[in-house]
Amino acid sequence: MKVDVLNINGQAAGRSIDLPDNIFGLEPNEHAIYLAVKSYNAAQRQGTHKAKERGEIAGSTRKIKKQKGTGTARAGSIKSGVFKGGGRMFGPRPRTYSVKLNKKVKTLARASALSQKMNNGEIKVIEDFTFDQPKTSEMTNVISNLALNGQKTVFVTSDVDKNLYLSARNIAKSGVVPAQNLNVYDIMNAKTIVFSEGAIEKLKESYK
Repeated sequence: MKVDVLNINGQAAGRSIDLPDNIFGLEPNEHAIYLAVKSYNAAQRQGTHKAKERGEIAGSTRKIKKQKGTGTARAGSIKSGVFKGGGRMFGPRPRTYSVKLNKKVKTLARASALSQKMNNGEIKVIEDFTFDQPKTSEMTNVISNLALNGQKTVFVTSDVDKNLYLSARNIAKSGVVPAQNLNVYDIMNAKTIVFSEGAIEKLKESYK
């Protein structure tokens, strides 16, 4: 399918670009998208939570009362979790929350997410551009020219562009991601995805 290329002024550049059907024209697989977003969110968790159990807290090890004849339950340590100041029973321990996702599922999920955005008319293609130095006001002008004010927008570039990244960093609901780092969460979390022409070529190479 062909899409008109825009310039940074929001005007038609006078040419179009062909978006491959195997990336932008699939029947979206919603379950694959769900799995990819779940995997991404799980990977954001540090998993460093830890509570001390009875063997890890300071306290006396003497038997606190006789075994029988008290009329209450037997107790052998003041560090038991049933007493105030005792250890936590079955407390959280450090662990990884990562969810393994097969490479083919990741590939399908990203193509499905892009196809869904394409069906909703939420993908734009612009000419390759960059700034000589980080300039938030220039990036704000680009967003305004594309009529994307107030929308969650992700600009996808062909390679890492530090000046573009820094220019968009302080703009609410806006971000810059190189094509090789574009993930399903970024796609689904944004209202509009703006690809540079070079980013489209990078995507084509990755799906060959």
